[in-house]
Amino acid sequence: MMLAALLAACSEAPSETPAAAAAAVSAPALVATAAPASMAPPDFTALVERVGPAVVNVTTTGARQPPDEAVAQAPEDPLFDFFRRFLAPARAGDSPREFRGGGVGSGFVIDEQGHVLTNAHVVAGADSVTVRLPGSRREHQARVIGSDPQTDVALLKVEATGLPVATVGDSSKLKAGEWVAAIGSPFGFANTVTAGVVSATERTLPSETYVPFIQTDVAVNPGNSGGPLLNTRGEVVGINSQIYSRTGGYMGVSFAIPIAVAMDVAQQLRTQGGVTRGRLGVGIQELSSGLAESFRLKEPRGALVTLVEPASPAEKAGLAPGDVILRFGDKDLGQAADLPRLVAQAKPGVEVELEVWRDGAGRTVKATVGAAPAPRQAERVAPPGGPGRQESGRLGLLVRELAPAARRALGVDYGLLVEGVQAHNADAPLQPGDVIVGVNNQRFTSLSEFHRHVEQAAPGDTVALLVRRDGASLYVPVTVAKG
Repeated sequence: MMLAALLAACSEAPSETPAAAAAAVSAPALVATAAPASMAPPDFTALVERVGPAVVNVTTTGARQPPDEAVAQAPEDPLFDFFRRFLAPARAGDSPREFRGGGVGSGFVIDEQGHVLTNAHVVAGADSVTVRLPGSRREHQARVIGSDPQTDVALLKVEATGLPVATVGDSSKLKAGEWVAAIGSPFGFANTVTAGVVSATERTLPSETYVPFIQTDVAVNPGNSGGPLLNTRGEVVGINSQIYSRTGGYMGVSFAIPIAVAMDVAQQLRTQGGVTRGRLGVGIQELSSGLAESFRLKEPRGALVTLVEPASPAEKAGLAPGDVILRFGDKDLGQAADLPRLVAQAKPGVEVELEVWRDGAGRTVKATVGAAPAPRQAERVAPPGGPGRQESGRLGLLVRELAPAARRALGVDYGLLVEGVQAHNADAPLQPGDVIVGVNNQRFTSLSEFHRHVEQAAPGDTVALLVRRDGASLYVPVTVAKG
């Protein structure tokens, strides 16, 4: 059964008055006490008394889209139900396409000027944002300074003085097994405290490009979003953001944005009004064992280039589809997901050295990082085939030459539309509707040329087919039939 990962964000506020927390923040960091002899968990009571007052309840009102409508936006996406945003259900009498409702999230004060960090999805679409400190019935109208959906970070500002301030820690020092605690407003119950351990760091999640998430087993529920994740010294090391769940509630797997990422975004939102990211201009994919073999790499690592955008920094640096980027600057790439983070962190205009694997050998190229444009959604293209289905016996594929109109739509000179996958390659990650445009990093302009490229491979070898799918490019490993 596919898991649904929910952003633990906006829940309908309950009618009960949320519980308030105690005492004020003091500047010195506080270490939670533990009982090592019995291996008992730390006592977080003193920590919560010191840090709790800086954690705020964030209430929003505005037009929202009901969950059913959101699901209807991309039913063909297999990951859409895997990671989706948590939205409160529409109430009776609301429009079926849009309703006005309230949401509850969390946040925390990061300076004496009244800046508050929370999640972008907590305040998305809000007409009004209200912040309430624990232990006080006084509410402050908050202004959204800026929001960055790509990292799910938002910066708010309240006009108030003498606010308690949370101490920011170093998320890079977190280790798996370390005790952590979360404070937030699950289901509107303010200053609720839960605790657990760090399960892993630098987690990569589907559709989340720029954030190396902290995974914990801390109980996080709708309304916790935007609240702090604390180490035992009372320092904020993350912002609680997402959960894995089959039910919509906590199931032992929670994710937080590292505070280093959040503070960098907050600083840019405050000083620039937006976030600037580096751009290389390549499409990439993960390298499987089969693809590594076809590219004569000893092990699958790095980022396989599937597309180079025209006039991009990558094209100017001489990168090409089929290159495997093994290092960016001084950072080795263990997996393809490492590259977008590193490129995004690079300042536009900076020259970076890349280690690239091409034609069975390593080489070094230099690229000048560009500035990333605002994100845009790719259009889905359904390429119709031309007449004459053909069989590629050695690969076990049924293919058809791409019609001229479809070639123009895809921006390719020639391609073969996959209509079926037979016997020995039945498990290959090819799909009907894929368009083959290259074999082992070589383009072809006719069916006979495609066959000649395939014939060069020995029986049992793996060839890498360059495929266009849903507007994106990717390499697919396919085995040449024996005998």
